[in-house]
Amino acid sequence: MPIEVPGGVQVSISADNTAVVSGSRGELTRSLNRDMRITLHDGKLTVERPTDNRVHRAMHGLTRTLLANMVQGVSTGFERVLEVNGVGYRVQKAGEDLVLQVGYSNPVRFAVPEGIEAVVEGTNRIRLSGYNKELVGQVASRIRAVRPCDRYKGKGIKYAEEKLRLKPGKAGKVTKG
Repeated sequence: MPIEVPGGVQVSISADNTAVVSGSRGELTRSLNRDMRITLHDGKLTVERPTDNRVHRAMHGLTRTLLANMVQGVSTGFERVLEVNGVGYRVQKAGEDLVLQVGYSNPVRFAVPEGIEAVVEGTNRIRLSGYNKELVGQVASRIRAVRPCDRYKGKGIKYAEEKLRLKPGKAGKVTKG
């Protein structure tokens, strides 16, 4: 499947399969597999593999997806939304850092890396956005790891689209007469 390159996005592929994609949101550079042949023609990126063996098929899909994510990132960007659930659990923004109060004796200060924009909505939603899909996902995962959701009460940090299945807990003992 060819990748449509929108207007305002510049793509350059060097001889050693290093792709540089730049757009309105930023610039991404990635070294891709040398076996794949990447061409840009009429505003469409195509990736071709040399053979049909298993390794080349896998690298073909990976290379195409990485390029598509780079193009989408510099043109529209990526976003993850986290929710903080629990009595007394909240999040605040202090400068560029996030301060999470999630049931520990002290608040947890989380430094947001460069290239990620964190917006706190209310006291229990964090909206992360950026142009690098890997970095947005990694930061969201690290924030979630501060206090993952409890399977019994549902307290903690979870992704907004994540469906939590709560366990029933201790059902009480049934005594035999």
